Amino acid sequence: MNIHEYQAKQLFRDYGIPVPDGASAQSPEQALEIARRSDNHNWVIKAQVHAGARGKAGGVKFASTPEQVVEYTKQLLGTRLVTHQTDAKGLPVNHVLIEAGTAIKNEYYLSLLLDRKAEKLLFVASAAGGMDIEAVAEQTPDKIIETHIHPAAGLQAYQCRKIAKALGLLNKDLSKQLAQIMQGMVNLFIDKDASQIEINPLVETEDGQLLALDAKINFDDNALPAHADIQALRDPEQEDATENKAKQFDLSYVTLDGNIGCMVNGAGLAMATMDLIKLKGGQPANFLDVGGGTDAKKVAEAFKLILSDNKVKAVLVNIFGGIVQCNIIAEGIIAAAKELHLNLPVVVRLEGTNAQEGLELLNISGLGLTVCEDLNQAAERVVALAGEHA
Repeated sequence: MNIHEYQAKQLFRDYGIPVPDGASAQSPEQALEIARRSDNHNWVIKAQVHAGARGKAGGVKFASTPEQVVEYTKQLLGTRLVTHQTDAKGLPVNHVLIEAGTAIKNEYYLSLLLDRKAEKLLFVASAAGGMDIEAVAEQTPDKIIETHIHPAAGLQAYQCRKIAKALGLLNKDLSKQLAQIMQGMVNLFIDKDASQIEINPLVETEDGQLLALDAKINFDDNALPAHADIQALRDPEQEDATENKAKQFDLSYVTLDGNIGCMVNGAGLAMATMDLIKLKGGQPANFLDVGGGTDAKKVAEAFKLILSDNKVKAVLVNIFGGIVQCNIIAEGIIAAAKELHLNLPVVVRLEGTNAQEGLELLNISGLGLTVCEDLNQAAERVVALAGEHA
């Protein structure tokens, strides 16, 4: 789960990570009130969306008067911001973050994430802050510094000194500030079950302070039930509407760019199915995993989700019946097809528990479904049918 920058910065404050003075606004009136609270003579107004590269897309404005703060807030609120990290529709701007301007001396990059292979936390830092870190890693990998944090030992002083030296923070006070920031990141990461914390840029101000000028935090979805406070920060309007609806039925759904809907049970089978579709020349429209303990109702809802995507021209259902029974899957497909007055080709491949019974139900349904026992054949058929209905 992602959260907004203004929410992430509040968590930073809670964990002793310094950020610029500021607050979020949902109206020009709130923006004016925030601007008048301080004696600042410059402000930064940031559109709050779950995407990076906001500045390049016009989502970051600089104001020198409270009146300009209001004007820029009016310009941003209620719009949709399109960046290279969003689709063509962009994301809605319902909040703006208004912060005091900062006199920047240097910019750095600092993030903390989980290295699953090493089974440790990993700090990634770079003196090339404020830039696309992926581009830095690709073009100048020598500017990337990494250090692992053992979960039993925790963050060690020498690791903070290593990062400080690599960033050029040789001043004792700056090195101490960095250590406090790094410790705050570790504490926040562990306490709230984060999956990534990123500060880009972490800045050194002209008066010798380190500030998190930006803040991004991702959380482990599997741990959210243990953190009601984090769940409360979710903004559904920043997420794919179909993916949100899928979560209500405990379905794993990810929207993709192709035209072949995929319904499977099991993440591994989903990946293999999508790979096979691409191998046969097709493009998956989604990743949809109904899980191992599904029932007819869940299958019907999954089918509705797939068909709600206007890009979908054909559907492949690939189910391996282990715990789940294939006849139950068939009943769900039939129920959904009848309810939705199906007018798209559907190819179904069932294997495992009660597979023959399920296939028989589909064959006698009178719905014109294409039934295949071989997955290669099913993939070839659905790619061909998608092409015919394109």
